[in-house]
Amino acid sequence: MVDANAAVRPAPPLLPALGAMTSLQALVALALFAPGVVAPRAQIEVWQLSMFSCAVFAVGIPASFWGGGFIARLGSLRIASLCAAAIVVSMALASLGSTVALLAAGLCLGLAFGPETPASAALLSRLVTAERRAFVFSVRQTGNQIGAVCGSLVLPAIAVSLGPTWCYAAVGACALLGILLFERLRPTYAGKVLPPSELGLRARLALVTADRRIAVLALASMPFSAMQVSLNTLFVTLGTRELGLSHIEAGIALACAQAGGLVGRLGWGYVAMQLDASRMVLVVIGLGMAFCAALLGLDGASLGRTGQLAIAALFGLTASGWNGVFVAEIARLAPQDRIGETTGAVLTASYAGLLAAPALLSILDRVASLGAAFSALACLALCGTSALIWGGHDKAG
Repeated sequence: MVDANAAVRPAPPLLPALGAMTSLQALVALALFAPGVVAPRAQIEVWQLSMFSCAVFAVGIPASFWGGGFIARLGSLRIASLCAAAIVVSMALASLGSTVALLAAGLCLGLAFGPETPASAALLSRLVTAERRAFVFSVRQTGNQIGAVCGSLVLPAIAVSLGPTWCYAAVGACALLGILLFERLRPTYAGKVLPPSELGLRARLALVTADRRIAVLALASMPFSAMQVSLNTLFVTLGTRELGLSHIEAGIALACAQAGGLVGRLGWGYVAMQLDASRMVLVVIGLGMAFCAALLGLDGASLGRTGQLAIAALFGLTASGWNGVFVAEIARLAPQDRIGETTGAVLTASYAGLLAAPALLSILDRVASLGAAFSALACLALCGTSALIWGGHDKAG
């Protein structure tokens, strides 16, 4: 809620806020993907990547769950600045190169990863009409692909030519520029905010469980998130180890996947807006990601370079393209004065999937293969899709 002066002030423009919050997600994505993209050159093992990811999500879960109150008090753009500062510290730690430093980097990055989506949802929901919400939120979620594509194309080349330390330095420099942007825009969108009363643990959980449609979204998001983080962090390793790709070729394939995700986030958001059927769009996406993961995991080496690039793009279209529709649907169903808190509570389930996936894949990689691990994820994605099919129906919002 805003004060009475909001009635006489012109509404703040949408595009600068949308650009800023998209940039924030791009920074978080770039930092999150950096160790996985440079892993072959930096000699980072799968279990170390899993440890880094688990550390990010272990901190990101409580940061997301409890971040709504801080967002209401400090404002979304100040939270964005703090997230960017956490990225700078995280990349400085990762550049040290040791396992302990990588663990500390993941813990620090979790402080940025958790609050950024609830902060964006809280800000953008005040600036966009209900009819445009799915598309605008999908545009915002393209930050993940922007960061991933840049990282997939640029960071391997930097790692090969200059070394992994310079990759982390480049990400940190981008985050410093982000702080300047967020602080410059902050006065425009700060206003005078009256924070709603603070919610306890039980009340926050009730935001998810009181509406079956929101609860099912939270359930389905767990395997979807697991699939997405596995694509982002382990695809380069899968490509070099089991698909017959060089490091640069695997980076290009991952870039194709992230480009597919960029198209997917915009395309799926547009389709959901036109059809007013966000849940059915999510069902189609779930089926698509399960197919791609199973195909690459079971027989990816036989596809040839063109086939691998095509499936990688389709994989990204689905596994990295669902988030905008998902967050917009949360914002539609949530109590309008509790969008930040509801988004954070639902994302807690999503981040649980992110937390579990690296450990699961590391175990399956040791006992079978990385391809078998991706096939297992395909089965879990089908379970999440089934929950969406049987868990409720779209309603006009």
